[in-house]
Amino acid sequence: MEVIWILVPLSPFLLVAALVLVPLYLRSKERQKLQETLRMAIEKGQPLPPEVVDAMSSNVRTMRAPPSPGRDLRFGIIWLAVAIGFAAFGMAIGFEYPDAMFPLLACAAFPGFIGLAFIALGLINRTKA
Repeated sequence: MEVIWILVPLSPFLLVAALVLVPLYLRSKERQKLQETLRMAIEKGQPLPPEVVDAMSSNVRTMRAPPSPGRDLRFGIIWLAVAIGFAAFGMAIGFEYPDAMFPLLACAAFPGFIGLAFIALGLINRTKA
């Protein structure tokens, strides 16, 4: 029972750490297996194609797609949905605890304004393109 009182407050931090560290670990294991495969091919005398050498020596990170009006609109709609979710949560909590409604509505304002900004950018850039 004592462990629960320790893990509950730490769970958001553990979740964030897991979301960051697990993909990094899996990517490093995949790269390590690829290197072992290439090492075995070299030891057996197999020639390596230049594309494989270039891929191994270059930075493998993929570039993000350039911003576009459609992408801005999608992000804006997602941020507005998050704001509506916070507002609905605040309204639902407000029935039982009226003092909790206004802070949650204030928290909903931040993603709401971010969503409106993305939508405005999407509409402005749509007319330019």
